[in-house]
Amino acid sequence: MKGQKILIPIASAIIGGLVAVGISEGIYQNNRVNVATERDNNATVQLTRVFSGADSAYTDFTWAAEKTVDAVVHVTTSYTQTLDYSFGNPLFDFFFGPNGFDQRRQVQSSGSGVILTNDGFIVTNNHVVENAEDITVVLNDKRKFSAKVVGADPNTDIALLKIDAKDLPTIPFGNSDDIKVGEWVLAIGNPFNLNSTVTAGIVSAKARNIQILSNREFAIESFIQTDAAVNPGNSGGALVNLRGELIGINTAIASRTGTFAGYAFAVPSSIVKKVVTDLIEFGEVRRAVMGVRIQELTDELAKEKGIKDIKGVYVADVEKNGAADKAGIKAGDVILSINNVDVNSTAQLQEQISRYRPDQQVDVLVNRDNTKKHYTVTLSNLKSEMKFSKSEDAFSSLGATFAEVPAKLKRDLGIDYGLQVVELADGKLKDGGIRQGFIITRVNRTPIRSEDDLKRVLSISSGGVLIEGVYPNGTVGYYAIGVD
Repeated sequence: MKGQKILIPIASAIIGGLVAVGISEGIYQNNRVNVATERDNNATVQLTRVFSGADSAYTDFTWAAEKTVDAVVHVTTSYTQTLDYSFGNPLFDFFFGPNGFDQRRQVQSSGSGVILTNDGFIVTNNHVVENAEDITVVLNDKRKFSAKVVGADPNTDIALLKIDAKDLPTIPFGNSDDIKVGEWVLAIGNPFNLNSTVTAGIVSAKARNIQILSNREFAIESFIQTDAAVNPGNSGGALVNLRGELIGINTAIASRTGTFAGYAFAVPSSIVKKVVTDLIEFGEVRRAVMGVRIQELTDELAKEKGIKDIKGVYVADVEKNGAADKAGIKAGDVILSINNVDVNSTAQLQEQISRYRPDQQVDVLVNRDNTKKHYTVTLSNLKSEMKFSKSEDAFSSLGATFAEVPAKLKRDLGIDYGLQVVELADGKLKDGGIRQGFIITRVNRTPIRSEDDLKRVLSISSGGVLIEGVYPNGTVGYYAIGVD
């Protein structure tokens, strides 16, 4: 009996321990959420997120880092800067002129870029390559390539580069709409010229407008805000999720010192994908607009206008005969959603419209007099007032006379179209190294069949253009020239 009394408590303790372990394991399993499964070298790698007190112990960034770091490149640029010196002395000014003398110096800067295709298309920020005369891309394996600007969109601060390479590692696009505040992300780039730097943080906010592109009339700002450390040199680098997908291009930091102070901002992949797709396909960004002037719906404005729910974006004015006007939208309406995606700020509305092209239709839900109504809007094309004058100025600055390519020459060269330089004077083409007789076949990857085609591409190009073509002897040529 005495032995039995001793064994009973021991058995109870053992059974209790086993039950506790079983319950704990059950809770652990029930709180595990499968995020993604990838197959690599015939082995299945499973990422999991555990929502428990030990969450950080099960957060592994190594898989996403390994999958993406090789596709982030170092971008270095250089250009010539002219500095004017004045002596401020009448005697010296008599000999050297009132502006003294010019001193030229070579200015270099750097940033990051993300490889999108295995044949060398690379996305970066426009401010990284703007005004650059020479662009060099350094891969993570230390190979160097000369890069050309395919096209740029200052309104979103996105630019597309091209290098002559094959079989490059890439980062696939992810859906920036799916990311959530609080989600882990990685920032990959080259801060302070330190190649292949990976930092981690969480998404702090979405659809941030920080007025960094305020000097652009049609700027689109709907940044992803993160607390992953981003510093000078990270611009143009990748913001990726734990699946190794590109969800943004790191663009700016909020700082009073010029270095990271807790907040960084990235252009969401929804905007990046639309911009680079347009640049590759059309050689230009085809931007759609609704033809409305909008403003934030505040508590004060809602009370003033008698609006019950403070949701959506207020329509302050409607362009006459614009897309919204034709659809029936009026000033005083509140836009609630675009194609069933809620918009509660001007940045969110701009981001949604920016992913569509002119002539596409969108369903717009509005609140009018506290009643919800749907309108089908056929988006129109944004055209700058300076487009045509800029086109003529840029065209005349080329310093060339063009003509249609003779049919026999096209047959001999195996080309279907082109525009031949028949006379060459001082101008952009001559300065860029192009010689008389050169046949322009594409500019910024857009086929050139006539002078009108050339003018159209010049009108939407900023900073520079990449000219491709062939000489009558069959020599292929690639030239990058400035058009501003």
